Parts: sequence; structure tokens; C-alpha cells
Amino acid sequence: MNNPVRGGVSGEVAGKAPVVVVAGGGTAGHIEPALALADAVMRLRPDAKVIALGTQRGLENKLVPARGYPLELIPPVPMPRKPTPELLKMPLKVRDSVKRTREILDRVGADVVVGFGGYVALPAYLAARGRTPIVVHEANEKPGLANRVGARFAVRVAVAVPGTPLAKAEVIGIPLRRSITSLDRAALRAEAREFFGLDPDAPTLLVFGGSQGAVSINGAVSGAAKEFADAGVGVLHAHGPKNTLVVQEFPGRPAYVPVPYLERMDLAYAAADAVLCRSGAMTVAEVSAVGLPAVFVPLPYGNGEQAVNARPAVDAGAGLMVDDADLTPAKVAELVIPLVSDADRVAKMSAAAVGLGHREADETLAKIVLEAAGA
Repeated sequence: MNNPVRGGVSGEVAGKAPVVVVAGGGTAGHIEPALALADAVMRLRPDAKVIALGTQRGLENKLVPARGYPLELIPPVPMPRKPTPELLKMPLKVRDSVKRTREILDRVGADVVVGFGGYVALPAYLAARGRTPIVVHEANEKPGLANRVGARFAVRVAVAVPGTPLAKAEVIGIPLRRSITSLDRAALRAEAREFFGLDPDAPTLLVFGGSQGAVSINGAVSGAAKEFADAGVGVLHAHGPKNTLVVQEFPGRPAYVPVPYLERMDLAYAAADAVLCRSGAMTVAEVSAVGLPAVFVPLPYGNGEQAVNARPAVDAGAGLMVDDADLTPAKVAELVIPLVSDADRVAKMSAAAVGLGHREADETLAKIVLEAAGA
């Protein structure tokens, strides 16, 4: 591919437009960094074309088109955690998914494949191997199977944190949306409180448990609704689209506002003084970037990566960590409400949070990707 030559008009680029294929389907933790990268690529090379890979059942079917990028669907390759009859079907499923993915890469003329892990990334890596340059991004300190495989074939490997056990790893942080990294919470506070129907002045806690919600978090926080009301603390609680949450109203007290899903995370962050949430890598990066003190409740499953994700923020004084099994309405009343109510403590923890992370990770990764594509 020829190197691009900038023309006389600002932003005009001569030469072949790069075609970037991103593979980050399944959960928001995989999709959002992929979309943040896509946005950064388009800022740096407005003539580029970015295509996302996904599956029929993934959250990408909603998120990717909403951000304006084309989505190509491939058969999923879920990896069983334990020996099961399903394991015997894996070679056939992998072969079919790789074949479909290779057809897509050839049809769109992919110049580079960028994977973010998960069951969409594995067939993408195998389809691109030896044919199209691969760039891997790993958000967790403990890489999953897909990225461990992909890193073996990649021309560049980017990671979020030091100590990630992948060869050739370059620490760049996690790509985040510019609406998050450039967020002025103070300037948006009044608009955000009005948008959600929250008290304009009361200390306010934001609660969410990932894109699907978390039953344990929902029960513990809503069970302390009276204590929040008595303390004069408002709550914005995203309980998940498949869950229901009925909370008693307390007239004359700050509102407890339950919502199924947060379409405007920027306004949710701006409305809050502190957050109680899971500690996926993307979540930790975002709440740190916007300077929100956090009470992290790591997911009690998997390989323990969520506790690992939260540890730097906790050690820096920007957050607290509570085991999922210990999160009860009494624990919320004892630990969380005093935190949100203490303006001085909130300010100190907020300052500590802002010092964490890599705000330019999106453009750093975009430059790596464009270089790998020869653009």
C-alpha cells in the first residue's frame, strides 16, 4: 500500500483508503474499546473504512449500528469452560466460523484486523493469519484464550496494564470514547440531574452492574432505599433490561431513580458524586477517567480478573472493594452512604481517580493500527 500524501485541502488524503476490521463482539467490555478505536481511526484518517465483526446474539447488534459502522455477522465460537459434549463439536464450529470470516475479509479488502478478545476475535485471528496483519488489544491483566492465540500471530500487541503475560506487549491503556475522556462533569451536572429526574443538589450515587445488570447489586442497593432517603442521598440505578426493580418512594426526599439501561453514560457520570459497580476493565477505566470515586463489587465468577482490575484504583485511594457475597443492604448503609455523603472524602477520591489511566489510548492504538495497515 502506498503511503498517504496529504493534499492541499485540510484533512484530504491521497492514496488507497485503509480498510480496518475490528473484532470485539459479545459484551460491552469488548465492543466499546473497538468502537472507541473506530472513532479514533476516522479522526486520523477520515477516508478510512471501518467494519465490525459480530454475531446475531451479541450486544454489538445494537451498539455498532448506533455508532454508524457496518456490522458483518459470523457464527459464534463459544469456548466451553469444562469438558462437555459441546467440546467435541468445536473443530467443526471453528472451521465454519473461520471460513465465513475469511470470506468477509476478502470481500471488504481488509488491510488489518484488530481483535479485542472474546468469541468473535478467535475466528478473526485464525482467518487473518498469514493473510492480513493482526493487531491485538487486551484489556485485562489476565488474557483470555482468544487473545493468547491471536498474540502469537500479531504484528503488534497492545495491553491496558503492565504485567500482562503476552509477548511483545505494549502498555497503552484502554481506548475510551471521547465523550468520556473529555467529559466535564461539573458543567453537565445540572443538565444531567434534570435529564434523569434527580435532585439537583443532593449527593447522588450511580449504580450499575454491567450492560445486563447484576441481581446481587440490585437487591443490596434497593434494599437500602430507606437509608438513602433518610441520609438525603439520591440514587440513579441501572438494573438491567431483563430485571425489574420496584423501589418505595419517600416524598420530600431525594429521588431513587431506577432505569433498565443507561443510553447516556456521559450524563449518568455527570449526575453522580460516586458510583457502585462491577469492575470490568472498561468500567474501571471509564470511572477513573471521569474522576468518580467507586465502590467496586467484582464479579464472583471467572478467573478473578475483576478484582485484579479494581486493585490499582483501590490502592491509589480512588475506590473501595467489596466482595459480592458481602454486599448486603446493611453493608451498603454502613459503607456506601457515609462515603457519598462526605463531600471532602469524595473530592479526595475523585482527584486520585483522575490520575489513573491513559486518556489518549484510543489515538495511540489507532496509530498502531494504521501503521500495521500500511496507511
